Amino acid sequence: MPTNPFVSLFGRSPIGPMQQHIAKVHECVVCLIPLFQAVLAEDWPGVEVIQRQMVALEREADRLKKAVRMHLPRGLFLPVPRSDLLELLSVQDKVANRAKDIAGLMLGRQMRIPRTLQPLMLEYVERAVEASAQAMRAVGELNELLETGFGGHEAMLVERMVEELERIEDDTDRLQIEVRRCLFQQEHALPPVDVMFLYQIIEWVGQVADRAQRVGNRLEQLLAR
Repeated sequence: MPTNPFVSLFGRSPIGPMQQHIAKVHECVVCLIPLFQAVLAEDWPGVEVIQRQMVALEREADRLKKAVRMHLPRGLFLPVPRSDLLELLSVQDKVANRAKDIAGLMLGRQMRIPRTLQPLMLEYVERAVEASAQAMRAVGELNELLETGFGGHEAMLVERMVEELERIEDDTDRLQIEVRRCLFQQEHALPPVDVMFLYQIIEWVGQVADRAQRVGNRLEQLLAR
């Protein structure tokens, strides 16, 4: 495999810590599945335990983000612009932030999801979590991209992974429309304030997938350089 000669000029690569960061982000996002399962069961002590876990994971992701920012090399020999890596890091971080927001709102209001909406809602959440997983897998290829100078077969592999991420995000868009339609059909029977916050949660779940896709978009920009 061809090796980029600039790689040997670095001490500690910034790539490993960035991969640790998105792994922690995804660990937080994965908690959305048991969170929603507990909400559907109206197990509020269980919801609180998971919410606290998500807060702790998001804080750990923040700690990793700050460490990367502090130690990211400023020299001339970064394989990609420093600003691009910082932007990628920021986009990664926003995925966990939104997942934490969802947990906080659902716990704070002890939100109940109409029974007829529950299977579709859970499918929607699971697909959003898969978008986060695919983003993590794509970032996991950064080491190989670095070694090959962001070109060749490895670049094509990452492009295919980003395309799959886009398909997953498209699925969440479709599911979001279905969930909203289902809620609209029964919102007349629900308290208006509850309906308003349900629409908010539906929007935020979609944003988890959307922000994960933006991670892929940033990777594509790195490849384009």
